[in-house]
Amino acid sequence: MLPQPVSALAPLEHAVFRSVWSAALVANLCMWMSDMAAAWMMTTLAAAPLWVALVQSAATLPVFLLGLPSGALADMLDRRRFLVATQCWSAAVATSLCLVKVGGAMTPALLLALTFANGIGLALRWPVLAALVPTLVPRPQLPAALALNGVSMNASRLAGPLLAGALISTIGVEAVFVVNALLSVGTALVLLRLRRFPAAAPRAPERLGVAIGAGVQFVVRSARVKAVLLRVGVFFFHSTCLIALLPLVVHERFDGAATTFSLLFGCMGAGAILAAGILPRLRLAFDRDALVLRGVLLHAGMSALVALSHHLALTMAAMALSGMAWMVTVNSLSVSVQLALPDWVRARGMSIYQMALMGGSALGAAVWGQVATVASFQVSLLLAAASAVAAMLITLRFVQDRGEDDATVT
Repeated sequence: MLPQPVSALAPLEHAVFRSVWSAALVANLCMWMSDMAAAWMMTTLAAAPLWVALVQSAATLPVFLLGLPSGALADMLDRRRFLVATQCWSAAVATSLCLVKVGGAMTPALLLALTFANGIGLALRWPVLAALVPTLVPRPQLPAALALNGVSMNASRLAGPLLAGALISTIGVEAVFVVNALLSVGTALVLLRLRRFPAAAPRAPERLGVAIGAGVQFVVRSARVKAVLLRVGVFFFHSTCLIALLPLVVHERFDGAATTFSLLFGCMGAGAILAAGILPRLRLAFDRDALVLRGVLLHAGMSALVALSHHLALTMAAMALSGMAWMVTVNSLSVSVQLALPDWVRARGMSIYQMALMGGSALGAAVWGQVATVASFQVSLLLAAASAVAAMLITLRFVQDRGEDDATVT
C-alpha cells in the first residue's frame, strides 16, 4: 500500500505551533507591507531601475551580513525575549519611516538605509522561527509544518501588498508604516503572553565567537548542507529579478498604479498558497531534486512571460504560476536542509542557509537592476530566466544531495 500523505494542516493541531505560526504570519505581513511601500516610494523618488532594484537588496542584505551572529544568538538566548526584541525593533523602524516621510526629508539613500534597518529585524527573527519549527511538531509532520511556514510567508505576500496598496491609494504611504508599528507591538505582546514556549536545547554555556565557529564548522563538514546552500543561492540570485523589477513592469507597461502593483504581487502569493495544498502529493510523486528542477523551470518560464506580456490578465496568471514554482522550490530546499541539521546547531545552520538565500537575493537584485539600467527590464528578466535554468541544471548535475534524513528532529 502506498504511504498516505500527511495532511497539510496537521501541524496546526498543536497549540504552540499555532500560536508561533500566527505570530510569524503577522511579522511577515509587516515585512511585505513595508517592502512594497518602500519599493513604490522609490519609484517616486528615483525611477532609475537600479535604485528601484536596490530596495530589494537593502531589504535582504542584513540577513546575509548578520546571519551567523543571529543564528548563534538564537541557539544561546531565551527565544521568547529574542523574538519580542525583534518585533520592538521593527516597530521602531516603521515609526522612523513614517516620521521621515511626514517630515518631507525622505531621499533615495535614506530610504535604502531605513529599508536595510527594517531588514535587520528579519535577520534576527528568522533563525529563531526556523529553529523552533522542528521542536513544535512530530518529525513526520515537519514537511507540512515547513509548507505552512511558506503559506504564512505567501499569505502575507498576498495580503500585505493588497493592504499596503489600499492604504497608499486612500490615505498615503505613511499609513503603511503606522499599521506596521502597531502590528509589531501587538505581536510582541502576544508572544509575551504565551505560557508554553520551547527553549533552546540545554548545553554548556558558549561564547558567541565559539558558537559561530561551531556552526560554521558543522556546515563546512556537511556535503549535503553545502549542496543545498549552493542551490538556494543560485535560485534566489535569479528569481529575485522578477520581484525587484516588478515596480518597473507596472510603471512602464501598465497603468502605473499602486493597486496594480499590489495585485500582481498578491497573485504571486496566491499561487504559492495554492501550491502548498498540493505539496504533500508532489513529494510522493517526485524526489526533491526533481521538484527543485521543475520549480526552477516553471519560475523561469513565467519570468520570461512577464517580460513579454502586454496583457494584465496574462501577467497576473504568470505571477500566480511563478508563486507556485517559488513555493515548490523553496519548500523542497528547506526540508532538505532541516533534515540535515541536528537540533544543537539548527538555528545556526538555518541562519547560514538564510544567508545563502538572502545573499543570492541581494546580489541578484543589484545585478539584474544594473542590467535593466543598461538595457531594459525585459532584457533583464529574459536573461535571468535563461541563466536560472542553465545554472540549476549544472548545479543539480555536478553537486549531489545524497545525504540521508538522519538528523535528530525533536
